[in-house]
Amino acid sequence: MNERVRNDIPLIELKNAALGYGTQAVLSGIDLSIGHKETVALIGENGSGKSTLLKTIIKEIPPLTGSVLICGRDIKKLSSHDIARTMAVVMTERIYPDYYTCFDMVCAGRYPYTDSLGRLTKEDRDAVEEAMSLTGTKDLSDRYVTDISDGQRQLIMLSRAIAQEPDILILDEPTSFLDIKHKILFAEAVGELVEKRQISVLMSMHEIDLVREMAGRFVALKDGVIDRDGDTSDLNDGYISSLFGLDGINYRKYHHS
Repeated sequence: MNERVRNDIPLIELKNAALGYGTQAVLSGIDLSIGHKETVALIGENGSGKSTLLKTIIKEIPPLTGSVLICGRDIKKLSSHDIARTMAVVMTERIYPDYYTCFDMVCAGRYPYTDSLGRLTKEDRDAVEEAMSLTGTKDLSDRYVTDISDGQRQLIMLSRAIAQEPDILILDEPTSFLDIKHKILFAEAVGELVEKRQISVLMSMHEIDLVREMAGRFVALKDGVIDRDGDTSDLNDGYISSLFGLDGINYRKYHHS
């Protein structure tokens, strides 16, 4: 964890924020604080605002009203370079440059620390190798990113985020395209990362069983607001049925992570 971040200041804080696109709010009256060493899962139906919230936090879209603070600083005053030194992001968009090896892709996570020419020091390369070791992807180093499976690629993107040495990791539906094996590998890699690096994770997820396994806290979005913010041990089937409109449907019969 970066020494410059004070433990008494939330890593992310939203105050009475309205979030959306243009003048259309998707979420309103959002008050949310993410502290140190927390693993928090955003849940809710498609269109409930999970990606909108994450895109606002990473400064992809501006808040409509209210404030968004990163380590106590207004996000509007932070450059992308400033933000990259605090948070690393793995989004659902699957856009990968041609002719990038997996090692090259993970090296890209070091850009907040390199010089103007993007040259890597021994410390940078050590960070890359350690990140790939943590995700079990070192044997993919020389392969092109476009030539590996979706599951392997997602682990490479996680490696890139780890190499960035963030205080908080932002994950948007990180297991959406993965088979069961790679969902488990991804969950294990994130868990090991949290334990070893003592960082925080904010992720949006649909797989409720994985949410219970990976996160200590959940934030549920519904009807444009935060419907509930609590401990994942309290995330029961009754509430899940209510949140996703599953009344009369045997949730357990059809839901498998």
